[in-house]
Amino acid sequence: MRRSLAAGLTLLTVTALATPTAAAPEAARPGAQKQATLTNFASLPAETFVPGSEPSGSALGTAPVNGVTPPFADQPVQGFSGVLRNSDGTYDVLSDNGYGTKANSADFNLRIHRVAPDFRTGRVDVLGGITLTDPNAHITAPLTRADRVLTGADLDVESFTRGADGTYWVGDEFGPYLLHFDRAGRLLAAPVPLPGVRAPENPEGGANLPGSKGFEGLTLSPDGRTLNALLEGTVAGDEPGTLRLNEFDVAGNRYTGRKWLYRLENPGFAIGDAIAVDANRLLVIERDGAQGADAQVKRVYLADKRDRDRDGKLDKTLVADLLNLANPKHVGGQADPFRFPFTTIEDVTILDDRTIAILNDNNFPSSSGRTPGKPDDNEFITIRLAENLHADPRVLRRR
Repeated sequence: MRRSLAAGLTLLTVTALATPTAAAPEAARPGAQKQATLTNFASLPAETFVPGSEPSGSALGTAPVNGVTPPFADQPVQGFSGVLRNSDGTYDVLSDNGYGTKANSADFNLRIHRVAPDFRTGRVDVLGGITLTDPNAHITAPLTRADRVLTGADLDVESFTRGADGTYWVGDEFGPYLLHFDRAGRLLAAPVPLPGVRAPENPEGGANLPGSKGFEGLTLSPDGRTLNALLEGTVAGDEPGTLRLNEFDVAGNRYTGRKWLYRLENPGFAIGDAIAVDANRLLVIERDGAQGADAQVKRVYLADKRDRDRDGKLDKTLVADLLNLANPKHVGGQADPFRFPFTTIEDVTILDDRTIAILNDNNFPSSSGRTPGKPDDNEFITIRLAENLHADPRVLRRR
């Protein structure tokens, strides 16, 4: 059943395949890490659409996918690949490029939605949103639409953050590019490429990064001066399984040249999102590519740029195993322990010094990690960590 939402393109009022498994890191072995706890659960039904919007999914064919038959009369509210907390209990969430590839997503309009989880009822309400556009032609490459509404064939937006002025910085995978949008979703300047790194979709050619492996994590420093942009894939020539974390100067609109390396537990894994804890530390989601009963690695690490062990990589400490969350109260009617077994888990934000929120990218209609043969909902959970983060107070205040 399709769900009714608040109509229109409401302007947001901004208030600030199975994968090889790896040996568990020391912190993840039994007895070495205290269990994090599920504290809230809510979900947005997979078949949720923007009412009165445009048809979508025409390139998916007409055969049912997990029991859902494309194409769709309206734009689906799906694919959450970034989340930002607002001061009023709502959240801004970024939908990614649509259906997984440049070729099949030309009729998926890129969009930021505003959602409100109601943990008493277990529902997530969609309150409105903005569509991303380029009315001033900052993108010189041809776009899919003449009206310059941006689609999943133009960009693959996978991460975002928000400045003190309420504008959005968005990380893309097709460049990879950094994109700066105003509060209405209008592109403010030309996309900024990452020097020396190009994805297969980059019109300049010379790819040295795998497809769909651009900026998967993007976070603002506590002082608001720099962005940290984390690639999902390894640049050709780098050590397998290492990902570049790049620093970007917001005022100067340029990369500073400072970068660090994040090492995956297995080169076949991927990161899902990142958020700053303070000037040196970030929370990073790391995952395998499996779903459901096959999922083995879905974790949140605390990564430290200071590299105290001097191995040239960010130090990592496991803070939450998303496949083994304590749930003694059976929150949301879920089992104890609780598993978050999705192919892509791409959203993390900090709620207080010991609580984080995690959302999945449901890849509608393709992923079925919760129930085989049924498209995944967009699930929204909160987790109490075993220990305080000791986060920068500005991170905890930021809205």
